[in-house]
Amino acid sequence: MVNKEFFEALDMLEKENGIAKEYMLDRVRAALETAVKRDDGNIDNIEVLVDEETSSISLIRRWTVIDDITDENCQLTLAEAKKIDKKAKLGGEVVQEIQTKEFGRIAAQSAKQVIIQAIREAEKLKLLADFRGKEHEIITALVTSVDRVSRNATLEVGRNSIVLPASEQVKGEYLTEGSRVRIYVVEVKETERGPRIVISRTHPGLVRRLFELEVPEINEGIVDIRAISREAGSRTKVAVASNDPSVDPVGACIGQKGTRVDSIKTELKGEKIDIVRYSDDITEFVTAALSPAEVIGVDVNEEEHTCHVTVPADQLSLAIGKEGQNARLAAKLTGWKIDIKPAM
Repeated sequence: MVNKEFFEALDMLEKENGIAKEYMLDRVRAALETAVKRDDGNIDNIEVLVDEETSSISLIRRWTVIDDITDENCQLTLAEAKKIDKKAKLGGEVVQEIQTKEFGRIAAQSAKQVIIQAIREAEKLKLLADFRGKEHEIITALVTSVDRVSRNATLEVGRNSIVLPASEQVKGEYLTEGSRVRIYVVEVKETERGPRIVISRTHPGLVRRLFELEVPEINEGIVDIRAISREAGSRTKVAVASNDPSVDPVGACIGQKGTRVDSIKTELKGEKIDIVRYSDDITEFVTAALSPAEVIGVDVNEEEHTCHVTVPADQLSLAIGKEGQNARLAAKLTGWKIDIKPAM
């Protein structure tokens, strides 16, 4: 590998992966010197020379010419030095090229390892660079494969491959190879083990971004999303408020004949979405959050951060919801513990 093909490979790496050729040559040189010195007993005066013009890598040893030898590993007498270079002088230096078949083997092996490592590092850096500006955003990805056992899906985003774990996929939603899917970028972080890119289809942030894309009033700052609680694949509650008294925040998010919210439901494969009006008054907020159930009264316990809610007896099951879902989502949305009881 230490020949013209090796240098051509570096040119290709620079072109396709953006890894500077000079940087790679320095890495190869350093790796070779370390490997050779280790094999030769850590002799310090061994150097590796890289010549791009001749497409060659050679091994040399530098000697200091001196009368009184104190270190036989890097010093020569004048007589010994002249055997290498007839022009050698006391106090000067001579360079000896080392010809060894072993160096060729070490060079090829070291160069290969350095290139592999550099490619991996470049891929990690590129992954970070490509995703860093996409944190908390929605991106569209191509599903390239789905593991039948783990259900983990491998997605292609640009020239990057990234895994969407089964735990971040919507329950009941099955991704298929060749399909396109929208994902939410939860986190982009560099760690000791490499880039950490967390993507999700279940995160509430996905719903938030979908509303921002679908509802102009949110994007323009007229309507704010104050809170979201979600059980992906089943139901989501969204609390909204208006900064303009003339704009109904719930109506803006629903859209004419429900077109806006229906578009988001379609993207979420039919997930139910309750849009409620946010209020700083916890009684009003809890009442809205328990929609579509009717609420008769709310008794607020500030110390325990609990709301005792009374509903008509025939509304109890609706207020609690199937398996407690409606009450659970309302509690997450408001941040208050909600205790529901029927009217006597």
